[in-house]
Amino acid sequence: MGTKVFKTLDEQIEILKNKGLTIEDINYAKDVILRENYFFLMGYRHLFLDPKDKKHFIEGTTFNEMYSLFTFDRQLRNIIFKNILIIENNCKSIFSYVLSSRHGYVEADYLKPDNYNNSPDKAKQVNDLLRKMKRQIRVNGSQHDATKHFISNYGFIPLWVVVKVLSFGITSELFTIMKREDQQAISDEFHVSVDNMNVFLPVLSNYRNLCAHEDILFEHKTQKVIPDNKYHKELDIPFIDHEYIYGKGDVFVVILIFKFLLSKDDFRMFMNEIMYELSSLEGKLHSIPLDKVLDRMGFPKNYAKLLELE
Repeated sequence: MGTKVFKTLDEQIEILKNKGLTIEDINYAKDVILRENYFFLMGYRHLFLDPKDKKHFIEGTTFNEMYSLFTFDRQLRNIIFKNILIIENNCKSIFSYVLSSRHGYVEADYLKPDNYNNSPDKAKQVNDLLRKMKRQIRVNGSQHDATKHFISNYGFIPLWVVVKVLSFGITSELFTIMKREDQQAISDEFHVSVDNMNVFLPVLSNYRNLCAHEDILFEHKTQKVIPDNKYHKELDIPFIDHEYIYGKGDVFVVILIFKFLLSKDDFRMFMNEIMYELSSLEGKLHSIPLDKVLDRMGFPKNYAKLLELE
């Protein structure tokens, strides 16, 4: 196995040229590579590689094309991230309202194991998660004005304030340990089933972390797949080997979840932003069609029809 060694910008440019990439402005390319990182940029090369020779680019592929996919993915992350934050805030608010109204709002109540799923197979998860919540309250509680205010003036932090310091990962797991009737009350607010919420939240948490760490998003695959829903059928997504080929474990999953969990106005604004970015990318691609990007994302060609569906 060869040893990886440091390469100068000039050497990195030569590597790309030797792989068949057309570089129209060397100085511009060197500046981009310096700012964005050669390794991260090369993560977007795969769609542009010759299918018969995976080590070389499709003839005519330009550096600007590959960088356009890179910047498109950045915009996609930003758009998806801000909408996940909307859903995260909605969940935290509704969770805290339902649990506080049913079980109490002081720490001794909402951190009591008896107020959660009491089945034996959930006992360890309940206790572990409540310990995580206590730790986040202890570690982060003094860093926010609202939590500091309640500690100083009342000696406790109510749940509707505590959610401010809880990660979305913990918040989504919190749903899985709730009593069934509490899960149902929350799911009803979103007009979805409990089973769907149990899948939607960890998927969104996974994508939230990916967005926050600026990992490649457009071709990300999830470990969890969402259940079939009416939109798979209404969009006429092909059904092969007993499974829909799009909208199961790909980026389109997030769009389908947004369709369920965002308000109509928020979803429309989200879709308009996505369509704008895809249209902009299409104008910058020359060696590959936009359909190739859509396929990698799990987007059916008629994805915009989601705006018309109820």
